[in-house]
Amino acid sequence: MPVSARTVKFLSAAVMILQFFYASASDGRDSLQSALRRDVEFLSDSLCEGRKTGSAGASEAAFYIIRRLNGMGYSCSLQTFRTASDAIGRNIVAVSGTLAPELGSGKAVLGRPAVLLMAYYDGLGSIGDKFYPCADANASGVAALLSVAERLKGRGDVIIAFVDAHNANLAGAEALAASLSRQPLKLVANFDILGSTLAPPDKYWKDYLIILGGERYSRAFTNLNYGIDLHLYYDYYGSRGFTDLFYRKVSDHKVFLGRGVPVLMFTSGITMSTNRESDTFNSLDYTVMAGRVELIGKWLEGFR
Repeated sequence: MPVSARTVKFLSAAVMILQFFYASASDGRDSLQSALRRDVEFLSDSLCEGRKTGSAGASEAAFYIIRRLNGMGYSCSLQTFRTASDAIGRNIVAVSGTLAPELGSGKAVLGRPAVLLMAYYDGLGSIGDKFYPCADANASGVAALLSVAERLKGRGDVIIAFVDAHNANLAGAEALAASLSRQPLKLVANFDILGSTLAPPDKYWKDYLIILGGERYSRAFTNLNYGIDLHLYYDYYGSRGFTDLFYRKVSDHKVFLGRGVPVLMFTSGITMSTNRESDTFNSLDYTVMAGRVELIGKWLEGFR
């Protein structure tokens, strides 16, 4: 049966539209990858000295994060505290628009129920003659949260927090929780190691994301994953014990679980490079990382 000229025109137009959207999506992913690479590269550079709490390198990292947030239109506040070893830690707290007067001061209230997005930014620093870049742990989480913050700018119900002293018994998270003790929270989302594909739950699928605490939202994640096509897991490598360990005991969000706040932990899992000299900028997979950030951003964009 001959094809009519109208049908040919329709098919040609459809192809052109699909090509346009594919090119736009591809350009967006390339831009996201570039932003993630740029942030991880800076934070894991020797200029930041491994970002150990209280160090000059940690201050360099903190001011970099603040500059990035200010460039998006966020208002930022520094919350200072002392660790058990008497180092001075600095949490960075940011909101869109005018910062609430006491936000980050220990009496923070935004004035409405909020979504708290958090990532720790400190690292191990240098020990002896060994330098620890801490690219995946957790410059990757910081870079991911900065990209999501860009996507969510203007939202009046979002608090962005970059916490210090993860490696000092979670002292920064404890200080943050104290400062938000009167703040109603709808959700806490923790960005904790998000850049590697070195330890996939299934060796055949490196394009994956682990979402601890995310089972209740699995249908939404599955729907939003169309076109991104990550392999999604809601436990830690199939182990109940490790899932409980990483979700409830060793990450910065744990203090909020005790309040009964819904908590999600986004991670790609620890690897053989975690907390080693080999955790470098070049060891991360920015293509897969961009997919993870895109899915997380899309989901948070729709969460109210």
